[in-house]
Amino acid sequence: MAQNHTRRADARNRNKGNGINGTGGKRPPGRPRSEESRQSILRSTLKLLKQKGGFPELSIEAIAADANVGKTTVYRWWPTKAALVADAFSASADEELRFPNTGSVESDMSLQMRRLIRIFRSKRGKVVAALLAGGQSDPELIEAFRDRFLWPRRKQAYKTLQRGIDRGELPADSDLDLVLDSLYGPIYMRFLIRHGKLDENFADEICTLVLNGLKHQAHARN
Repeated sequence: MAQNHTRRADARNRNKGNGINGTGGKRPPGRPRSEESRQSILRSTLKLLKQKGGFPELSIEAIAADANVGKTTVYRWWPTKAALVADAFSASADEELRFPNTGSVESDMSLQMRRLIRIFRSKRGKVVAALLAGGQSDPELIEAFRDRFLWPRRKQAYKTLQRGIDRGELPADSDLDLVLDSLYGPIYMRFLIRHGKLDENFADEICTLVLNGLKHQAHARN
């Protein structure tokens, strides 16, 4: 059975490479939506959001025109503008914000937090600011940001902290949500309030304070 699937897949790939689709070069009905168009929509969303400066000013019509697709194509992938904007930012940062596994929980967290700060300090920081600002009056937008950007990375962070617990670097009864809020809260606060310098060294300072504090607390109890 698996061999049959493989042969059919190989045949499809050969046909694609030869420009053959069985319809004289025309796009057949029911063909999967183009990944190239999807990526173009995501890129246009980020570009226009940076140019417009805010979520309310952005429109699906403008995104579709910039990406050279129809509005219906956009809505096939994303039910709302909020979902599209959150996905566009999340996709742009996905590889950068993956958690490493160096064997040290403090190094793993610090490296990932440094990358987040780097993004916040780049042009994409304007996208995050627009998402968070717009989300204060638009529940749909902040929900999309949580579901499509925050939670996937939060789940990765849980695994990273759990590895630290398994290695004995962190107390077994650590409140993972409280730890993550303590690590990332200061970054978001400096990013939004701008009351202090936000650079990559700040990530190291937070990690040392929070994670070493956990260790000292555990030693004190014992």
